[in-house]
Amino acid sequence: MRQVLVDYARKRRAEKRGGGSNRVPLDEALRVPAFERDPEAELALDEAMTALAERFPRQARVVELRSYAGFSVCEAAEALDVSDRTVEEDWAFAKAWLRCRLS
Repeated sequence: MRQVLVDYARKRRAEKRGGGSNRVPLDEALRVPAFERDPEAELALDEAMTALAERFPRQARVVELRSYAGFSVCEAAEALDVSDRTVEEDWAFAKAWLRCRLS
């Protein structure tokens, strides 16, 4: 799903389609439905997510489940076979890490 959204963002950004760029804060980017996000913000988030996944794969998976798939904490914990608290900690860590990476 993430790759589909990134491809869509690249297409929307293309100059022949009138693309432009605006920075969007991470909290807002994660709250806005993916199909409504600014293409530049989506591509920057994808690059940051790729870097996060290289260093912290479980935390990146939590972000994917929560942000892209719309899972709740309980659903993500069940999918990853970890506790709710672990998902909450991973979610907080990943948001902070992404915020630093995107700033």
